[in-house]
Amino acid sequence: MSDELIPFGIEIPEADLRDLRARLRRTRWPESETVGDRSQGVPLTYMQELCAYWAETYDWRATEKRLNALPQFRTEIDGLGIHFVHLRSPYPDALPLVMTHGWPGSIVEFLKVLGPLTDPTMDGGDPADAFHVVCPSLPGYGFSDRPTRPGWDVERIADAWTGLMSRVGYKRYGALGSDWGTSICTSIGQRSPEQVAGIHLVPPLAPPDPATFDALTDAERAALTELDYRHEWESGYSLHQATRPQTLGYGLVDSPAGLCAWIVEKFWAWADHDDDLEQVLTRDELLDNVMFYWLPGTGASSARLYWESIRQVAEIFTRPTTDVVTVPTGCSVFPKEVPRPSRRWAERRFTDIRYWNEPDKGGHFAAFEQPELFVSEVRSFFRLVR
Repeated sequence: MSDELIPFGIEIPEADLRDLRARLRRTRWPESETVGDRSQGVPLTYMQELCAYWAETYDWRATEKRLNALPQFRTEIDGLGIHFVHLRSPYPDALPLVMTHGWPGSIVEFLKVLGPLTDPTMDGGDPADAFHVVCPSLPGYGFSDRPTRPGWDVERIADAWTGLMSRVGYKRYGALGSDWGTSICTSIGQRSPEQVAGIHLVPPLAPPDPATFDALTDAERAALTELDYRHEWESGYSLHQATRPQTLGYGLVDSPAGLCAWIVEKFWAWADHDDDLEQVLTRDELLDNVMFYWLPGTGASSARLYWESIRQVAEIFTRPTTDVVTVPTGCSVFPKEVPRPSRRWAERRFTDIRYWNEPDKGGHFAAFEQPELFVSEVRSFFRLVR
């Protein structure tokens, strides 16, 4: 593949879709949970309904057509094939922006915001806010290649993205990310500061500051409580992916119902809704994202990023650190995020925070859940560093 930018289109064989539907119809279901809520995981009734919809109604071809209307490419970076969308703005002076997803997300998370970001006039915005957007799939995710050797950690991905942006012709650009993308964009800012106009983090990762513990704000106290709760009740997936991703992968690659439950459970837990996930994301949208794991068979390879890097990342937002980030930084802390550092905690790590906002709605998948609000946040920060 060398350093070529090869146009790419998604073409899933019909036999693969027939196999998916057959597997869903043959699912061997467990018994129902023994509680009346989601404390044991996604309820049986909901999973059966969602998987029946997936098998009988969901239309992958419509999503495939929508994705293939975007300019997609593959290129080899550091020996690995990387899939990405490169959508240029109609405004030549637009700021280049690399956007990075995480787990259990994909580039699907950003589909609603690509149009307004590249052409702000679509929603009545100012052309001066336009971006040229590069949106890659992480190594081992989506239609990027799956690493065959260890070593694809956050820092290596950051360097790969720096190489990618140079290859598509951008010398100065912004970087934006959520979930794993937050750590990757932070690393880009640390490792290639001369090329970065600014990094926008959703949210920033910074540890609580013990010096504030005698005078915590209500928000800081709530953030600490949420960290404790997450450690006890929401971290099992991370521990498993960080320690035994291969063992977990057999089930995720073989069973679509198992993969769907593993992913959708986190959307239930981390999105901002009133106990009804479909208030913010439709079944089709949820399944579009799941398909980026099922079709290329990335259940194990995506989990390995936890094996590579989660210990380092967890240290950053739970324990005191001397790790400093000096590039201009924008921070959007949505209300259902964990962690939710306060600004004074974050300022100890990020020494040049130019923008800080805590929107009144939205969760971990902000671009997916609240695209208009997300676009507003992105524009607001990058206006300050263009």
